Amino acid sequence: MHAVDTATARLDFLLLADMVAPGSKVLDIGCGDGTLLSLLRDRKGVDGRGIEISREGVNACLAKGLPVIQGDADTDLADYPDDAFDYVILSQTIQATRQPKIVLEHLLRIGRRAIVSFPNFGHWRVRLDLLVNGRMPVTDNMPYSWHDTPNIHFCTIRDFLTLCTEVGAQMERAAALDAGGKPVRMMLPWWAWNMLGEQAVFLLKRR
Repeated sequence: MHAVDTATARLDFLLLADMVAPGSKVLDIGCGDGTLLSLLRDRKGVDGRGIEISREGVNACLAKGLPVIQGDADTDLADYPDDAFDYVILSQTIQATRQPKIVLEHLLRIGRRAIVSFPNFGHWRVRLDLLVNGRMPVTDNMPYSWHDTPNIHFCTIRDFLTLCTEVGAQMERAAALDAGGKPVRMMLPWWAWNMLGEQAVFLLKRR
């Protein structure tokens, strides 16, 4: 077993982990190298499973002793039964799916709760870069050029709130993180989150 050092873990992963109840059954979609799943296993004692599209990611997860299969969020979620997990997590992945609305509907069907995080394209630095340079921005949170990015459906925090309304998702908890990974103040209005948050994390359930 490879324990995760919580002192050096990504702050968004720590926030995600804080939203998960101990001992829960969790599915992490687009789990990458298994860092988040390892954190949840070590810190929360979850029964975790993962889906990862890349063979390299799957191999890295298996090397950590994590039960992860190769799969695609756009095509494989329909095979899972309703309420199969307590939490279904989609971390920094929804913008890379071909059909984000259908994927979110599956998350809410498969899990009693869904946790979704994504980069916020409404962040002020993104807006400024487009305004001043007239080019698609490249940032630490979105480190790809327009022609080779896996992100095909960029959205803002306000866009995601609209999508939640469309699919009948109820928000239980939300946070926006600034460029330093620190939470934006909770009492600020949504438009301020949309301007100041470089990424966002939402805990959702069905209405």
